[in-house]
Amino acid sequence: MRRMRNNWLEAAAIAALLLCCGGIAAAQGTPSGQGTQGQPPAPATDKSKTPDAPALTLDAPAPVNAEEDAAYKVFQDVPATDLNKRIEVGEAFVQKYPQSRYKPIIYANLTMAYLQSGQVQKMLEVGDKAVELTPNDVTTLAILGQTIPRALTATTVDPAKQLAKAETYSKRAIELTPTLPKPANLTDEAFDRAKNQTLAAAHSGLGLVYVRRGKYAEAIPELELSVKLDSAPDPVNYYLLGTANEKASHFDDSIAAFTKCAAMQSSLQTTCKNGAEEAKKLSSTQLSAPK
Repeated sequence: MRRMRNNWLEAAAIAALLLCCGGIAAAQGTPSGQGTQGQPPAPATDKSKTPDAPALTLDAPAPVNAEEDAAYKVFQDVPATDLNKRIEVGEAFVQKYPQSRYKPIIYANLTMAYLQSGQVQKMLEVGDKAVELTPNDVTTLAILGQTIPRALTATTVDPAKQLAKAETYSKRAIELTPTLPKPANLTDEAFDRAKNQTLAAAHSGLGLVYVRRGKYAEAIPELELSVKLDSAPDPVNYYLLGTANEKASHFDDSIAAFTKCAAMQSSLQTTCKNGAEEAKKLSSTQLSAPK
């Protein structure tokens, strides 16, 4: 869990930088020209193309006063690790300044804070607000695209609609992330790492959407890309890759994915070990499907 959070913190910091620069330019009336950022259920884990760069536009931003600026500074100064305080201060800010130009940045940060604190429903609610305000915030799109299909339960209202939303968010993140401009004060390596982390989550979300729809052949390449791009792959994605390959009768690939999952320290080790054994049994009694 910690390594995934660290990866997301880096990606979120870059997304916030892009949002902040674009949002301030828009609020001042200066064109920025910059971008901003079923079937087997997924178990809980220990750890959501345009020719030009996406543009951030905020409609009729309200003038900023010293009090509002000071309140935003208070939010900025809350340590990223103090999730409860960050949520408290952020929620208070958007209540007091509902038309603030800083609102998209606050909501993007609250989405991350709710995710890290395990408040998934609140994360989904705030995340939708963030996307409504900033449709090109790729970090928020990616984490929503990944989280929505993982959060589905037997009591989820209209799961097909939720999967459709996750698909839209994931595909949009995949489409926009490569077009993002690099902030001047960021190294190429750090920027590429953050983009890869965003893409890894988006491909993971899209892969799970396909798994839940029973479209295993479509899920496999998405999940393969996710584990390839992720600097610290999530064992859930190896579990899903093992499941999708088994359902597609690619037994050797299923065994390989389950084995990698079982080798990682997580709550899925036993599940993935059993998955590998089951795939081995199937491979001895059934023909593997051609790729």
